[in-house]
Amino acid sequence: MSQTPPALLTLQEKIKDRTAMVGVVGLGYVGLPFAVEKAKVGFRVLGIEQNPRRAEQVNQGDNYIGDVKDEELKQVVSSGHLQAVSSFDRVAEMDVIVICVPTPLTKNLTPNLSYIESVTEQISDRLRPGQLVTLESTTYPGTTDEVMRPLLEKTSGLQQGQDFFLAHSPERVDPGNQRYTTKNTNKVVGASDSHSLAVATLFYEQTIETVVPVSSAKAAELVKVFENTFRAVNIALANELALLCDRLELNVWEVLDAANTKPFGIMPFYPGPGVGGHCIPLDPHYLEWKAKEYNFETHFIALAGEVNRKMPEFVREKVGRVLNHIGKAPSRSQVLVIGAAYKKDISDWRESPAIAIMELLLKDGVNLTYHDPYVPEIQVSGHHLESVELTPGAIGDVDLVIIATDHSKIDYLDVVEKAQAVLDTRGVTRHSNCEKEKVTLL
Repeated sequence: MSQTPPALLTLQEKIKDRTAMVGVVGLGYVGLPFAVEKAKVGFRVLGIEQNPRRAEQVNQGDNYIGDVKDEELKQVVSSGHLQAVSSFDRVAEMDVIVICVPTPLTKNLTPNLSYIESVTEQISDRLRPGQLVTLESTTYPGTTDEVMRPLLEKTSGLQQGQDFFLAHSPERVDPGNQRYTTKNTNKVVGASDSHSLAVATLFYEQTIETVVPVSSAKAAELVKVFENTFRAVNIALANELALLCDRLELNVWEVLDAANTKPFGIMPFYPGPGVGGHCIPLDPHYLEWKAKEYNFETHFIALAGEVNRKMPEFVREKVGRVLNHIGKAPSRSQVLVIGAAYKKDISDWRESPAIAIMELLLKDGVNLTYHDPYVPEIQVSGHHLESVELTPGAIGDVDLVIIATDHSKIDYLDVVEKAQAVLDTRGVTRHSNCEKEKVTLL
């Protein structure tokens, strides 16, 4: 076994006694909850948020992330344990640097690592001995070792595992989940040298109940993309069943609810208007792209993406059928869409299928309004839309109400009672004692 580098021993002691300064790059849905958790246990946390407005909000204790408690953010800011800046000038002060930046796709569904590369370059210019760098952004297997490590070592002249330490620990944030938070969600950590793995594991153990080390950064990267691919494939299976049930004139919700009574060998997944957010629609394509480097075709992933991308168009088709049934052409109809966020009880509308549905309906000439208690305004195909109040008139004066996102705080029985017709894409009314003749399920 190689001799323990002095830089490692010093860093480990700083982590144990909470004197280490923790830097968090990117204070979004992943970074801000993480930064608050570290600050709560006594670490000094410096967030690097390149959006100056967000950085100022953090410094004022002004919360913008639903999974962060307002009072906890105010407390760690007022105590001096959390501060935000917009530049990388203070990287050398940090002992641990955690990267939580977006990893989008290009229009051709290939990985766009520009955020990771840009941040890594900024860090490499300022890297010093004794620092731990961890990447939490979801990406393809090999990013940490093949993209980040060469940049860090070449520019700094330092060696991973001896002078500085590098690991991957994929984020597992589920926005809006009240049961599983940053603290009690098992945390996977991987690194390609034993010293980096040891210190990264120690760091995450300070605030996370269960840390799961794996043999390499590449393995940790694959863990995350597999998790999201698992969900994408199974959601696609449920969506494809919904398409088939539509042809068979069967109720897909009845079929799934009955199937899920089996006490073994099945796991509940449900259809919907499509998939959204920054994980399921994007992350599986990172694995699909990487597999091609090894002349391997990931057929399930490609097919799942194809099925899930079809769902907004299927909803559009079903809208046309409902309107036709009540004698309305789309171009002469008024439609209220309930929900703009990609999932219930959050404000995130990135890649939301509700937005895709609105875009299609606007193309058909529909007079469109929407309501979302978490999303006050949106841009759809160049149109600026503001959420309308869910009044009896807003519901009853339109030809059709589409339930696109099943927010918990909405009274769907009341919606059905007041509406002329309802298209429920989430199955939220299927168990309700409402006027079923008004409701069309996906």
